[in-house]
Amino acid sequence: MKKDKSYKLHRQGNLLILRAAVGGIDGSVVVLRLLLDTGASYTMLPVEAVEAIGCDTHHPLRRAHIITANGVIVAPVVAVPWFHCLGQCLEKFPVVAHTLPPGAFVDGLLGMDFLVHFGVTIDVSRGEVILSHPPN
Repeated sequence: MKKDKSYKLHRQGNLLILRAAVGGIDGSVVVLRLLLDTGASYTMLPVEAVEAIGCDTHHPLRRAHIITANGVIVAPVVAVPWFHCLGQCLEKFPVVAHTLPPGAFVDGLLGMDFLVHFGVTIDVSRGEVILSHPPN
């Protein structure tokens, strides 16, 4: 049995921000600042980031309907070769390719589609995430 692992996050007001990396099969890597968003069903990364690592947003796996503060958007879902966050690396991880509006203080969102792979405890007062176990 593996030991719980704690990851310190950057706290900005009531929001928790973390770093993640996404990479392509050609060795390209993009490091991103993501908002930990338990209200987001999907992990969302900027179109520019997923295209920079070689993903084709014009021929996605599917398209997702996303409800935002400004209405519903339809965005491509692409499988990134690898996604690394909170000490875990998932291969062929599907993400929504959508660039947040100008002025957003993060690059994207870490959604529930990532978090459900792990036993996760979020300690908002301490600004940390505790992973109870790695993926199988």
